[in-house]
Amino acid sequence: MMIAKKVLFTFSLSALALGSISTKPFDEGMFPLSEVSKLDLQKAGLKIPQKEIYNPDSTSLIDALVNVGGCTGSFVSESGLIITNHHCAFSAVQLASTAENDYLTHGFVANKPEQEIEAKGLTCRITDSYENVSEEILTAVSGVDDVSQRQKIIQEKIRIIEARTEAADKSIDAEVSEMFIGKSYVLFKYKIIRDVRLVYIPKQNVGEFGGETDNWVWPRHTGDFSFMRAYVAPDGSAASYAKENVPYKPKKHLKINAGGVKDGDFTFMLGYPGRTFRHRPAQFIAYQQNYQLPYTADLYEFQNKTMEEVGKSKGRTTELKLATRIKRNANVLKNYRGKLKGLNNIELLKQKQEEDNQLVSYINQNANLKQLYGNLMYEIDDIYKQINNSAYQELWYAQVYGSSNLLRVAAQINGFKDALLKQPLDKRETFYTTNLPRLEKVISSLYDSYDTDVDKNLLNNMLERASKLPLSQKIAVIDKNTRGFNSSEQAQKFISNLFAYSRLSNENFTKTLIKDMKQLVVYNDPFLSFEQELSKEVALKKLTQDKREAKLSKLMADYVTVKEQYLQKNFIPDANSTLRLTYGHIKGFSPVDGSYMLPFTSVKGIIEKGRSGNIDYQYPEQIKTLWEQKDFGPFKMAELNDVPVCFLYDMDTTGGNSGSPVLNAYGELIGVNFDRAYEATINDYAWNENYSRSIGVDIRYVLWVASKIDKASGVLKELGV
Repeated sequence: MMIAKKVLFTFSLSALALGSISTKPFDEGMFPLSEVSKLDLQKAGLKIPQKEIYNPDSTSLIDALVNVGGCTGSFVSESGLIITNHHCAFSAVQLASTAENDYLTHGFVANKPEQEIEAKGLTCRITDSYENVSEEILTAVSGVDDVSQRQKIIQEKIRIIEARTEAADKSIDAEVSEMFIGKSYVLFKYKIIRDVRLVYIPKQNVGEFGGETDNWVWPRHTGDFSFMRAYVAPDGSAASYAKENVPYKPKKHLKINAGGVKDGDFTFMLGYPGRTFRHRPAQFIAYQQNYQLPYTADLYEFQNKTMEEVGKSKGRTTELKLATRIKRNANVLKNYRGKLKGLNNIELLKQKQEEDNQLVSYINQNANLKQLYGNLMYEIDDIYKQINNSAYQELWYAQVYGSSNLLRVAAQINGFKDALLKQPLDKRETFYTTNLPRLEKVISSLYDSYDTDVDKNLLNNMLERASKLPLSQKIAVIDKNTRGFNSSEQAQKFISNLFAYSRLSNENFTKTLIKDMKQLVVYNDPFLSFEQELSKEVALKKLTQDKREAKLSKLMADYVTVKEQYLQKNFIPDANSTLRLTYGHIKGFSPVDGSYMLPFTSVKGIIEKGRSGNIDYQYPEQIKTLWEQKDFGPFKMAELNDVPVCFLYDMDTTGGNSGSPVLNAYGELIGVNFDRAYEATINDYAWNENYSRSIGVDIRYVLWVASKIDKASGVLKELGV
């Protein structure tokens, strides 16, 4: 099926306009651009005029921010140089690597523009402007009481606004984000850069030092940074990778402060945090704790074990193909297990249940509220009973396509064919010619990480899981094709036949097939037929889910509205991948009784970890040599008598903040955010001053590695270091 534009909807945390927001200490918050002017950051420690951070009437630090590959990055030169995380560039480095030129392992340095290489699959998105479109959307649903109809009208209105905006300005992508559930919608306009190139990637044993052993863990010694460059056509317009393209000239770029920071210093961060779920009821937390988190963690553990075994047996070329899939799975796996631990440690479910009980009492004590919201919590509970009753079936549907690249190839072909055949006969050729390049690009990317043995094993595992579902949650297409037998043998036989009689596992065949419209229209095989049946089943289930979600959205709006009244406070909207600001201080923490984690690590820690023999703690030998010689250059931190590697801060972050610039009180870059402490994986659901700590790589370590280890003289000169 063709990829549609995704509109991010989140259950935001307020149904009321935000008033003046007090500064920390200590108020959680990822503040939207519209709220930045209401903060008193000078009181918190900012040393520059607040308008220098965000000024809708002029250039400000916000203009140096960029969303790159789902992460955050920032421009650090007038020639489009971007700093972000190593793990954000990982997939592009993997695609550029071969067994002969293994940039993933050995790193990559381009000291001249002509040496830079294409970062395949990566694009940049720059927030150009935003506009409140709430009135237009809400007017369209005025007087509509049916929740399903209301949701459909809102979605259609959003589509119309986005299409209208993009038609008026071909240089931007438009996206409407729901900021306050059911009450506030903002149109964001984004400039898209399609030509991104790799400039400097440190060695893997620097950029990934600690591997999965240290992922989501403090103390940390990972040089998780990389440099890319944005390119545009000579006339400044967005263009795909081409030799004649020129470096993009950003409105603003960040200044590097090689002096760094110290314990207690004020810091702030700009970025594109993904999703948070701070003000959901107890039932939502119970679903996460009992279904979503354990199911996904268990599945990804199996998938990674399978991919690692296949990679080892087939050699480095296969390992490189699977590297990004393994890394992404591993990151989610450990994150989810950290969340499960955090949920249990702070007994969040119990807290939410107590809060909801208090809310019910508050509603029942007020006649007007009881009339409006008397059944609110019962209706929410009823919806979650429906969700829980089909939880494993819906989780299976959500994961099956991600388990098999070939299934996704089949989905792309079937979707393209369906769309093509819906066209009038006289317009099919035009439709085919126009949309074929996009289909080719998507299919090519799927084969980049495809391995037949991996696909067979992972898809077989999904069929086994399907065969063990309760009778009320059976997957019809699986039950039909395995004759309802509850056995691994029957599942394996079905999968073997799929791969034996389908030609889609042959990349060259598939790419040749889609280039011939007549052959594509008539071609069919078992894999395409299986995916077609499965997609119909998924679409049918989605109708039920959409009705349920429409009702739940209305209930969540009421839930937040009455909760704000009860608590007599306003909430910051949940993160939804739009540009946000968060601020705090360099600060350690005590994860368990009797311990204190210092906020800085140093090169000494790399050497100490290296003595353990753990393969994740291998590092370039030069690091030890330089450390023994105390060759720290100008990047030494006096308090450590060493080069600082990573540091902790109490800012409010989540997924999507990877690569966000960590800025000092003067708005200068002093680090790059890349992770959270294990205890802070719970941030998506709750933030706490005591345990919510995020981790950044110190800019002094970035510069030390660039100058002493990798001799990235071109980058250092461009940075003015």
